[in-house]
Amino acid sequence: MRKIPEITLFFWIMKICATTLGETGGDLLSQTINAGYALSSLILISFFIVTVVSQLLAKKYRPWLYWTVILSTSTAGTTMSDYMDRTLGLGYGKGSFILIVILLSIFLIWHYSGCSLSVGQINTLKVEFLYWIAILFSNTLGTALGDFLSDSSGLGFAGGALLIGGLLLGVVLAVYFSKISRVFLFWAAFVLTRPFGATMGDFLVKTHQKGGLNFGTVGSSAILAAILMVFLIYTTLRAKTNLCTDDLVLNEELDAE
Repeated sequence: MRKIPEITLFFWIMKICATTLGETGGDLLSQTINAGYALSSLILISFFIVTVVSQLLAKKYRPWLYWTVILSTSTAGTTMSDYMDRTLGLGYGKGSFILIVILLSIFLIWHYSGCSLSVGQINTLKVEFLYWIAILFSNTLGTALGDFLSDSSGLGFAGGALLIGGLLLGVVLAVYFSKISRVFLFWAAFVLTRPFGATMGDFLVKTHQKGGLNFGTVGSSAILAAILMVFLIYTTLRAKTNLCTDDLVLNEELDAE
């Protein structure tokens, strides 16, 4: 029972688009519409609960549903992080530390439950639930780290994106030229794509005076949603084509027997 997509280049492109859209979409609700971090977090966490329950109840992989859940974790993660860091006054550094501890605790619970952390073995309800909880908090952590790099580190939006991009490149090189656990490298890349998306989102939204492109939350969200939709349609059609090809090959093998 495979309910997640294959981990290909398209997966990572869509992940970055979805997490960046989560940053701009979360800011659109909490700042542009001025719903506030607390109310925005409540709305978006409720949306996450609805989508993730739908995903858990699904019997097979549905691309639109899977990526809707990814998007909901990104938007909820954005407002949850902002609520912790700004409304509660924890700051980016302390908020990031707390979220790192929570995420590591989730991975420890997952490990000691006797289940593999490999995404290739997410085939039970318990493991899939842990998978989505880990994704929610990895996206929340990514927002805090991205904001820390952009605002507190002195690197700025572009500098933060370049730093995270360099770390992601290091993970890619480690996949091909090292014997480091592929499970560890997957989750490292998964966590890093969130602050990369957060810094990229800030880069798209912020004014020229602040080092951004000044597309605003509405314009940036529209652009990212369009890009994500194009890739979603393409990968869905590609998956159906591959499925038809596999069925054809299977039928030919059965006829030959």
